[in-house]
Amino acid sequence: MKIKLANIKKAKNLLNKSECVAIPTETVYGLAGNAYSDRACRNIFKLKKRPKNNPLIVHYHDFKKVKEDCYLNHSFFKLYKKFCPGPITFILNLKKNSKISKIATNKKNSLAIRFPKHPITRNLLKELKFPIAAPSANISSRISAVTSNDVKDDFGKKIKYILEGGKSSIGVESTIIDLRKKPKILRLGALDVKKIKKILGKKISFNINPSKISSPGQLKIHYSPGIPIRLNVKKFRKDEACLLIRKKKISKANYYFLSKKGNLTEAAKNLYSTLRKIKKSKYKSIAVSKIPNEGLGKTINDRLLRASKFNG
Repeated sequence: MKIKLANIKKAKNLLNKSECVAIPTETVYGLAGNAYSDRACRNIFKLKKRPKNNPLIVHYHDFKKVKEDCYLNHSFFKLYKKFCPGPITFILNLKKNSKISKIATNKKNSLAIRFPKHPITRNLLKELKFPIAAPSANISSRISAVTSNDVKDDFGKKIKYILEGGKSSIGVESTIIDLRKKPKILRLGALDVKKIKKILGKKISFNINPSKISSPGQLKIHYSPGIPIRLNVKKFRKDEACLLIRKKKISKANYYFLSKKGNLTEAAKNLYSTLRKIKKSKYKSIAVSKIPNEGLGKTINDRLLRASKFNG
């Protein structure tokens, strides 16, 4: 994709004024603001209608700038070297003299950080003198945005500017790992935990459904199209949208396929855009066929399970 410097300059100027803009990443689009600015971070929460106890992920160009805000450790560097820039978010201890807004962290002494791979956003980050807080560019608890049109659908003209970057290449959020003590997965995401475990060479625990939110992506109701969802369905009803992992020989008007041949990477990329398409088609409910609970299938099932908690 061709990088238009004029567009990056426009986004930069708005961010310098503590305004919010939407940015493309390889996972989903983000709603970005100056992570050092209380005003910008407060506006992110307001625009998204995001619960204040749900901290923000802060995006950096590289680890050198992170040193000013967080304590880095051996596990971080091993994973950074292998997977960054990319779809992994790290929870690290925050330095007391960090400039990160306390609104972004919900006054916690930890910070979620990521290094996005999208070339346009990397170019933007390189131009800025501060990192950017950027949760997904959607209304809280609803489907994440994977295109600029998705962002427009959710926010209309409430956002000053959308930095165009095409459709997100991965389509689901980053995997979140807490590295403050023993490695712990706090959110399943685009990076397979098996790959993380292989690099660290140690046991990794999970805490993806805590009683108290400690990381983004842990809300019980999340990623919802705003209509009821039934999971692991074998018999579909005629009046509901039917979401299947792979294309069938017999196709019906209410059948929606995540992948032609059941490829989980393709299915993850198409998940949110397909849910949005179903919503726009005015169906009142969605029935989902069983999805393999392996690799990215685990992430897809996690998103659909949280979306199914919506009861209208």
